Amino acid sequence: MKAGHIGGAGERSAIVVGGGIGGLAAGVALTRSGWQVKVLERSDAFGEVGAGLSLWPNGVRALEALGVGDQVREQALTDTQAGIRNTSGRWLSRTDTEELARRFGPVVMIHRAQLFDILRMALPVETLCADARVTTVGLRGRRVEVDYGKGVAQADLLVAADGINSTVRRSLWPQAPAPQYAGYTAWRLVVDAGRRLSVGGESWGRGERVGIAPLADGRTYLFCVADAPEGQRSPGNELAEMRRRFGRWHDPIPRLLTAAHEEAVMRHDIYALPPLPSFVTGRVALLGDAAHAMTPNLGQGANQALEDAVTLAVLLDAYPDVESALAAYDRRRRPRTQRIARRSHRIGIAAQWHSAPAAALRDLLLRLAPGSAMLNALAPVLSWQPPGRDDLFAPDIG
Repeated sequence: MKAGHIGGAGERSAIVVGGGIGGLAAGVALTRSGWQVKVLERSDAFGEVGAGLSLWPNGVRALEALGVGDQVREQALTDTQAGIRNTSGRWLSRTDTEELARRFGPVVMIHRAQLFDILRMALPVETLCADARVTTVGLRGRRVEVDYGKGVAQADLLVAADGINSTVRRSLWPQAPAPQYAGYTAWRLVVDAGRRLSVGGESWGRGERVGIAPLADGRTYLFCVADAPEGQRSPGNELAEMRRRFGRWHDPIPRLLTAAHEEAVMRHDIYALPPLPSFVTGRVALLGDAAHAMTPNLGQGANQALEDAVTLAVLLDAYPDVESALAAYDRRRRPRTQRIARRSHRIGIAAQWHSAPAAALRDLLLRLAPGSAMLNALAPVLSWQPPGRDDLFAPDIG
């Protein structure tokens, strides 16, 4: 089968494998930089069925760099109280959301489908190719070649944004470690309880957690986490399992669970990708979960994918050739994302402590910590700025 070339003579061309948030962001960033882009999505259509998503200030700044910041900021809820409570509703730690917004910018809670649509609409329709199942990836001199079922395409650059179980990573990083189960499972759903809540945050128990996040449209994003054997399920009755575990926790958790519908519940075991020795090979770069899938305890997974996309496009513009730009991308992005992944893992361990003495000690330490401690700890993560010409050769912090 003859390979088709993306872009015309003299045009820079890129294939993005994966049509999720990271892949679309990469497509937008590269298109805005003048690249001819093709985004390959294995599903029959481009779409997102997830629940809520936290966009922290660093992620919002990345979206601003992509030209869609105003649309995202409309979803901001800066007046929402947040922090960590215990199962009875006692506050263990409060987050000063006004101070957070003043220091770093707003936190935006948005439905994943809304963000997906914003990014998709920012791309030319001819850029998007659904039902494209990548089977093989090869390096052909100074070109990358991809067989995606409908044909074979060649380009100057391949961006693998195809998730934690990345086909591209398995093909070109054969020695890479497999994703590892974190030891806990999560239920996610969006609930319409009749009115918008003014209080969000998390509640921690023993081996169990609940998170509440009001959305701008009046609905509530609810997630529940519990230690569980890998692969365990309650077929057709996940909502009943949630009510059994969390139905006696503090208000409004029982009310939200009462208003929920079984068909809205999604359950996924939580996995993370062990650190990779490199995010790049030749003219191929890993992005988002394909590179650094992390546990969701810092809410940074999608935010780091957005940072990846913006940084990659800036570096490709700044360096004289693709290989040099990708080497710089690896130097900047791998240390930062792997540090954040380690922090998220450590938070998950403490949050999931099951023994009564350990949980009591954790809760006491949370109550004794000054209110500024959390913001100071998050500063290296949230203060990220899109790289400019003056700092292209400096590593990311975080």
